[in-house]
Amino acid sequence: MRKILNIYQQAYGGLSEPAWMLAVVMLINRAGSMVLPFLSIYLTQALGFSIEQTGVVLACYGLGAMAGSMLGGWLSDKIGNYSVQVLSLTIGGALLIMLSFVQDYHTLLPAVFLVSMVLETLRPANAASVATYSKPENITRSYSLNRMAVNLGFSVGPAIGGLLAAQSYQLLFYVDGLTCMAAGLFFFIYFRRKGGHVTTQKTSATPAKVSPYTNLSFITFILLSGGFALVFFQLFNTLPLFYREVHMLSESTIGILLGLNGLIVFTFEMVFVHHFEKRISIVTMVVLGTMLCGMSFAALTLSSGIYILFIAMIILSLAEIMAMPFMITHVIGMAGGNKQGSYIGLYSLAWSCAFMMSPYLSTRILAQNGFDVLWWSCAAFSVITGIGFYINMKIAKRSV
Repeated sequence: MRKILNIYQQAYGGLSEPAWMLAVVMLINRAGSMVLPFLSIYLTQALGFSIEQTGVVLACYGLGAMAGSMLGGWLSDKIGNYSVQVLSLTIGGALLIMLSFVQDYHTLLPAVFLVSMVLETLRPANAASVATYSKPENITRSYSLNRMAVNLGFSVGPAIGGLLAAQSYQLLFYVDGLTCMAAGLFFFIYFRRKGGHVTTQKTSATPAKVSPYTNLSFITFILLSGGFALVFFQLFNTLPLFYREVHMLSESTIGILLGLNGLIVFTFEMVFVHHFEKRISIVTMVVLGTMLCGMSFAALTLSSGIYILFIAMIILSLAEIMAMPFMITHVIGMAGGNKQGSYIGLYSLAWSCAFMMSPYLSTRILAQNGFDVLWWSCAAFSVITGIGFYINMKIAKRSV
């Protein structure tokens, strides 16, 4: 027992206080993240939208996330990470509450776009802040700490959200909006007079100082990152529908299953990164994580028992732990000290593009071919993406 405690102490030791406070902000924010995990069910069950209409609404959310990622990265370099995060959290929280009153399909499309755009400006600004407030030697673990907080919040949010959804879907919007604004208030109070470290850590990537839009290696990397995200985002888009329509699970049980992902990542990611970051290359981690992501969805076709849902979620969580922390470390290494906002903004844009395309494509595959074809398509695409990551990152490593 003492040995286990020592492992966790080493994993979390040495991180700066601002890095911990950034994690607290994300914990508060994500603990209230209840709308997105249940949005597809809300649209089909409460509002009576078709699967195709639901895919369009979710695609509008992704389109707004694209705009927010570009805007957030640009604003981070212009007015600073601090201002962007305060505005995103406070205004975004208020808009979430207002969104609960919009139920007309055609009105919902631009409303969802606006809410998503404002909320998603947070991502590049927050990611750049992690680099700013982290000691250079601890940057990967600082990102993992931030993700740990996100996943702890995500393990709590869907579980509570499932209970609230059983009573009223409108409560999801209220609680999500209020916790978002609470996170903004905490961030404002703590970080208004904080300075940061200068990040000089080198990774396997080329530490380029050029614009991200002219860095061919980086452009290729973010396209591959978007490919990973296309598959991973089934967690929010079609997986809840699969739980409800195929396995007939209640909202509370769906919330527990989705929350399991956050709980696993929260419990094990920091220790995993601490143990393997000096032992296994970034390339290996990203490639294996990408392929495991696809395997987690393919596993859903192997049995109709509920136990396979838990096994698949464990595999997906392991894939997330292996791939995501090292992807962002690779991005920071390529960015250089004065380009972080733009690089991270473009990286976030790849994820936002995937969030837009994922529900649109997956709901159409689902409507025409069913869940099994969708899951095997995810597996095949993940293998191709993993091979692409290997080639791209090996070339980048040789060019250092």
